[in-house]
Amino acid sequence: MNVLQSFDLTGQTAVVTGAKRGIGRGMAEALAQAGADIVGVSVTLEPNSEVEQAVTALGRTFTPYQCDFSDREAVKNFAAQLEADGVAPDILINNAGTIKRKPAAEHPEDWWDEVIEVNLSAQFILSREIGRGMVERGRGKIIFTASLLTFQGGITVPGYAASKGGIGQLTKALANEWAGKGVNVNAIAPGYIATDNTQALREDPDRSKSILERIPAGRWGRPEDFAGPAVFLASSASDYVNGEILVVDGGWMGR
Repeated sequence: MNVLQSFDLTGQTAVVTGAKRGIGRGMAEALAQAGADIVGVSVTLEPNSEVEQAVTALGRTFTPYQCDFSDREAVKNFAAQLEADGVAPDILINNAGTIKRKPAAEHPEDWWDEVIEVNLSAQFILSREIGRGMVERGRGKIIFTASLLTFQGGITVPGYAASKGGIGQLTKALANEWAGKGVNVNAIAPGYIATDNTQALREDPDRSKSILERIPAGRWGRPEDFAGPAVFLASSASDYVNGEILVVDGGWMGR
């Protein structure tokens, strides 16, 4: 196969959670550009959203679903609904997530529970339910959104750091079981990206300055910076890549 053809996703269906905005939207649009039809999922995703308009303008289909990832039964019901609707995903982008900021000594237990449920437990359940079908078919791509805090501890975000550390290990655990069955499981670890999750940091002059000074690329990341990595890990170009956490951070970890 021609190397460029190995990135072609024509005829494939990708489920993208957290597709309404930010990194999730950037990855959904990128996969559509590569030829995939998109099933977009978000707690508040409405028909005819901006991401749907962008995907359909590329000539691909977009099917919106709503799911509250803090509700375990809702996640199971969403997976069951996909099956009932005849959707057999070739690609699963586990991107939906949340973050709660407060010093550890004051961090409420309900915040911890919510972050772990959304960022880790829901992603395991969805991967299990969709991954089962992939294993049966002998092919599939699962991509998690990890974080720099998969490797570092962060500040005032203990639940988020714990959840993203867990995502790194979940990526490897699933890859260990499924790599030999035709299913690639990998993760992308974003650096400091200009999205809702980092708004508080960007609005803090001291934190923003210290962050930018450490990024060799000299800027905050953008959702479009994940287009290439997402298409690579979703395509046959990455068929021998398993259990990898691809860092997209402008060089932060190199410092």
